[in-house]
Amino acid sequence: MGKRYIPRALEGVLQRAVREFPAVVLTGPRQSGKTTLLKHLFEKTYRYVSLDAPDVRSAASSDPRGFLEMYAAPVILDEVQYAPDLLPYIKERIDAERDRRGGYLVTGSQNLLLMERLTESLAGRAAMLRLLPLSRREIIRRPETPLPWEAKAAEPPSRGASHLHLWRSLVRGSYPELVSERDRSIALWHTSYIQTYLERDVRSIRQIGDLTLFQDFLRVLASRSGQLLSLSDVARDLGVAVNTVKAWLSVLEATYQVIVLRPYFVNIGKRVVKTPKVYFTDTGTLCHLAGLRDPEHAASGPMGGTLFESAVLSEILKTLVHRGEDPQLYFWRTSDGTEVDIIVDAAGTVIPIEAKLSATPRPPMAKGIQVFQKAFGDKVGPGYVVHTGDVRLPLVPGVTALPFAQF
Repeated sequence: MGKRYIPRALEGVLQRAVREFPAVVLTGPRQSGKTTLLKHLFEKTYRYVSLDAPDVRSAASSDPRGFLEMYAAPVILDEVQYAPDLLPYIKERIDAERDRRGGYLVTGSQNLLLMERLTESLAGRAAMLRLLPLSRREIIRRPETPLPWEAKAAEPPSRGASHLHLWRSLVRGSYPELVSERDRSIALWHTSYIQTYLERDVRSIRQIGDLTLFQDFLRVLASRSGQLLSLSDVARDLGVAVNTVKAWLSVLEATYQVIVLRPYFVNIGKRVVKTPKVYFTDTGTLCHLAGLRDPEHAASGPMGGTLFESAVLSEILKTLVHRGEDPQLYFWRTSDGTEVDIIVDAAGTVIPIEAKLSATPRPPMAKGIQVFQKAFGDKVGPGYVVHTGDVRLPLVPGVTALPFAQF
């Protein structure tokens, strides 16, 4: 089966940004579909040039003004992290043509150095958007479906998804190439992806020395996904300094490989845990690093709950990011172990969400949400227990059990 274009939820936001800003910067992890999206929407009216090729990169670096004369706006400049010296000259051209909108569409696999240069050069002149791997809404062609707490009316009954289909999709992951080309080998694709990521994205960042040790770090994080993360424990296991682990984690977060979920707390008279949790953005990456190849084993094994929790968190993150928003996501846990998996701060209303690896939701599953609602009062909106079954029902007052298939 060949490639097919999958419509992206970011399309409308991107087109509006092109009408309103002189430049648009589209970042996100490698292979998330940035180039495909821009070509699909703009290739008929924009020139396209990739800075990945060494000769093109060299031309851009040696004579940036001449290069931008040759590739005049409107232009798509792909993989700009390979020629960051172009950015001040793009600014120069934007300032010379103040009334022009959408002249430069720039992509980059997010990294710390690129963002520093972008902030210096294009602040106030560019819309900054992010494209992550496909959300479930995009895969099933319902990209505009509201999140549960935004729905004005009850959602229609879910078409559902078989148990095995759900876990196959989680093990496979949601990068566009794997979704559109169903005959691709999952193991080969993820092996190649991680190797390319290490050699092309990670190697370019100062803090990384030993790539083999960094790959060990990835596996250690996978084994601790969804748990309270002790950086000192990870550093001890790897035989490196805590500051090194902090630097490595910041690299993974900046390149969208992981979501660092920080604790939600205000002064309510309770001691809360302040240690973060880490999740992988793509469940396929998590499964590959954890050695999970079989969907049934993934579902029934010790990481099943973590994998499902990662899927729920990732769906929320992708949905909000693909609207052009900056998601405010947290978890909540008190010193006595009371916990809520995901806290979404949505325009001042706080939404508590639990992910439960069960097809049979029961009222005790809402206990953490009820404690949270009582602690924070009117600030808290409706709570949800997301589960693997196919029934949607009120669980306790203020908390709804919701199938992942409807989420």
